Amino acid sequence: MKHLKLILLTAFLFTNFTFCGKGNNNSVIHDDQEATAPAAILPGADRPDIYLPMLEGKRVALAVNQTSVLTQRDNLHLVDFLLQSGIDVKKVFVPEHGFRGDADAGELVKNQIDAKTGLPLVSLYGASKKPSKEAFSDVDVIIFDIQDVGIRFYTFISTLHYLMEACAEQNKPLMILDRPNPNGDYVDGPILKEGYTSFVGMHPIPVVHGLTVGELAQMINGEGWLENKVKAPIEVIPMDNWTHETPYSLPIKPSPNLPNDVSIRLYPSLCYFEGTDVSLGRGTHFPFQVYGYPDPKFGEFSFTPVSIEGMSKNPPQQDKKCYGKDLRNEPLTHRFTLSYLLEAYQLSGKKEKFFNNFFDKLAGSDQLRKDMLAGKNEAEIRATWQADLDTYKTLRESYLLYP
Repeated sequence: MKHLKLILLTAFLFTNFTFCGKGNNNSVIHDDQEATAPAAILPGADRPDIYLPMLEGKRVALAVNQTSVLTQRDNLHLVDFLLQSGIDVKKVFVPEHGFRGDADAGELVKNQIDAKTGLPLVSLYGASKKPSKEAFSDVDVIIFDIQDVGIRFYTFISTLHYLMEACAEQNKPLMILDRPNPNGDYVDGPILKEGYTSFVGMHPIPVVHGLTVGELAQMINGEGWLENKVKAPIEVIPMDNWTHETPYSLPIKPSPNLPNDVSIRLYPSLCYFEGTDVSLGRGTHFPFQVYGYPDPKFGEFSFTPVSIEGMSKNPPQQDKKCYGKDLRNEPLTHRFTLSYLLEAYQLSGKKEKFFNNFFDKLAGSDQLRKDMLAGKNEAEIRATWQADLDTYKTLRESYLLYP
């Protein structure tokens, strides 16, 4: 298979890679003892025997959040583990939702000092989303370990992009501790088109891209998607005992409004409602598992969004009774569909006013909006992106690290 050929080639090419920022740009370390691998899925963070020796004597910065834990050590946070292991941790780069994962969607994150560790927390979701040269001046190695959910508009992969770009420009190695993609068993949706790049879509990939963070990082490098086509010196610490077909239940919710496995599987289908005034459950304790609007014609199920500290402070349709659908019993085999969006659009009768100016960014172009306005059904809409999707699937094969 192509992914196996890539692994063998990578192992050959990067045998001499060292964490000094010199040499080649991509490296993936692989375990030759597959026959004795434990049954439990081991994310990259749970393989310290591989990465700790690389960090000895190095000044380290981490891009992490609440999901950056060692599952085999009672969910001990990576920062705490490295400090306990005697690693010289200098600072923490913080993505959207903050270091503890309790900031609202879109809420700016501030620079501050972590009360527990005393480490500087440098925001990558505030005035700047890309680390400065000064921020890298006192570090030798940057570690990225953030749980992703495999969807184009989930902003942690945008943070990864800017980290890679900064590492390439400052000649700093980036170690990526890979984690399972809970939506990694399939690929679907329209490809982002040129001219529609934003922080909720930085790469020409489909909505459900079917890659782990480590695989995507290799694609970003390999396809020249960083500014000026620079390539970051990355080192992927791979998982053990995981494939793209392996179900994975996240031990810690990846962000405030993705509280469980059902919400994560429904996320690509329901997130388009962020580009409308239909509520997708923000302001409830079951976001991304319901949707509705303040009009009984939208459905018999009802809910009322309210302000919830640490989840959604100012949710759409706040304090209004919304009617719609309850999807909390949707099976975990759920895959991306436009059916909910199309039904709500038809019920609204609003035509162009159904959409806000965020919709095209989420869709990755204006094509979906135009197709909906033209009255196309899901099959007709899917036909418009199928050729591009097939091309992407072929491209994806060359960057896979896992079967």
